[in-house]
Amino acid sequence: MKRVTGIGGIFFKCKDPEKINAWYKTHLGMDTGPYGVTFEWKEDDESSKKGTTQWSPFSETTKYFEPSEREFMINYRVDDLEALIVELKKEGVTILDEMASYDYGKFVHILDVEGNKIELWEPTDH
Repeated sequence: MKRVTGIGGIFFKCKDPEKINAWYKTHLGMDTGPYGVTFEWKEDDESSKKGTTQWSPFSETTKYFEPSEREFMINYRVDDLEALIVELKKEGVTILDEMASYDYGKFVHILDVEGNKIELWEPTDH
């Protein structure tokens, strides 16, 4: 079973998300908006399947990364989140919440061995 298929997003804390968005737009040409930037790409050269990777600054006071004390959280793309959750439970991985489903995909949060919060995402962009 495939587990992680790619990076779905990079999320980090900062003092002023609006200022960070403006800096990256001005100096690096990133087309930032209120939620950062969504980078679109194709899965391979001959594929019509598109994917996205999200880059998002969060307020330094966000609670979204808890219980991790880190300044970042990485979102990993997966193929079959429900099956992966079953395997992770068998392996004793800490699962922080129930799987949530939205029109853009399914999500669950876990902790790695050092307590970093990880977001797993099965996108519906296929």
